[in-house]
Amino acid sequence: MLEQLDSILAQERRPKILVVGDVILDEYVTGAVGRISPEAPVPVLESTTVVKSPGGAANVAANLAALGCEVLLVGVVGVDAPGDALTGLLQERGISIAGLVVDPTRPTTHKLRVLAQGQHVLRIDREERGLISAEAKALLMNQLEIWIPECDGVLCSDYEKGVLQPEVLQTLMKETASRGRPVVVDPKGTGYERYAGAYALTPNVAEIEMATGMKVTSKKSLDQAVALLLTQTQAEVLLATRGKDGMVVYERDGSTTAIQAEGREVYDVTGAGDTVVAVLAMGIFGGSSVVDAATLANIAAGQVVGKLGTATVTREELRRSLKGRAGRGQRKLISREVAKDVTERARARGQTVVFTNGCFDILHAGHVQYLQEARDEGDLLILGLNSDRSVRALKGESRPVMGEADRALILGAMECVDHIVLFDEATPQALVDVLVPDVLVKGADYKAEEVVGRETVEAMGGRLKLIRLVEGRSTSDIVERIKETSPRAPAVVAS
Repeated sequence: MLEQLDSILAQERRPKILVVGDVILDEYVTGAVGRISPEAPVPVLESTTVVKSPGGAANVAANLAALGCEVLLVGVVGVDAPGDALTGLLQERGISIAGLVVDPTRPTTHKLRVLAQGQHVLRIDREERGLISAEAKALLMNQLEIWIPECDGVLCSDYEKGVLQPEVLQTLMKETASRGRPVVVDPKGTGYERYAGAYALTPNVAEIEMATGMKVTSKKSLDQAVALLLTQTQAEVLLATRGKDGMVVYERDGSTTAIQAEGREVYDVTGAGDTVVAVLAMGIFGGSSVVDAATLANIAAGQVVGKLGTATVTREELRRSLKGRAGRGQRKLISREVAKDVTERARARGQTVVFTNGCFDILHAGHVQYLQEARDEGDLLILGLNSDRSVRALKGESRPVMGEADRALILGAMECVDHIVLFDEATPQALVDVLVPDVLVKGADYKAEEVVGRETVEAMGGRLKLIRLVEGRSTSDIVERIKETSPRAPAVVAS
């Protein structure tokens, strides 16, 4: 599987892709809030940075360009500063803007986001959601007729800003069908009949609910809603994206493939859907299977949600990620400094950080239940793992049975464990002092006053949670049972 995914990225000739849809300028003003305005009861943001980036269909194009594809972009901008800024950003990324139509009757869609201490505080939108003018539509359809023959496939990015209206979509589907060009659509709104002729659709669960009027509460209800959309559109594929629950690939022949979400820290989900549809389209237009393309798109989404703002993922980043998947569990092993940054960012987003520690030598059912219950105490579980040297100091030279690398690999494969930090000391006190978790978890075989780090956590408003252990389950017991049941060598009788 890894070789198949890497082959998508390793192709010498990557597909030439036409992106059609609603282009957006995304702008981020970041800073810190330290006081309340004397003029009104509102926080004062001391701005430190201003970043502008392509959004919407322009972000889809930017993702494709970052992946090494040749990209043509057809959309509409206004006669204004955001339009100028957006076209400049696209040109910097090597994206052809020959297909961009200028409509003086409407502004360029502009989304301004304000962030304080990493948290989204406010978003200001300047846009026109109505249909583009008749003149702009005529120019846009002319661009489609020019550029569709030049591409390997078409990607439609619909943000419901008036570009992908039914007449435009009909022209697009007719032109692509006559030339055998597949179309992938990232849809919005209701009335999916207008996407009839598309090869693949990529709605998320909320969009599926809106399009069908059906509440998706289970796999069965998702299956039913998707079946309705496939009937309406006659699409060959529907990729249902489900956030933390991963993705499901539905194919017209009735086959379904579930893809588990990447276990990564989520910093900002802005634009993640753009990355998914870009990577999926690149794979499909390049000749790979839908499932392989969707799997790679899922990995790419896991990369991009760890970045701030409307971001892209490069071909090199994806290839490095694939190479590291053989040691997937060990990717959760992070340094003390990185762990400190992770906890600070999590708290800035209002998340609860949970910490526990232990040797976890020979993982057993008691460990699994304990860690699952610990994870239920908050949003992020950081596991302090005794190093081999620390275990020997605590339990003698015969331990650990398994080395720290193997223990980290196995623990990292557990979904409930978010990050692992090794420590050499006899106790995790120094690590607790650095992280200051919101919840400190330990087994109920300890008394509260015996738990290392409790005073640090409680002094900062955190709490201690003692979890009852599974009786008869311990590494020491397992080691003793192995010794007892191992066959002994026959005694040698001297003749």
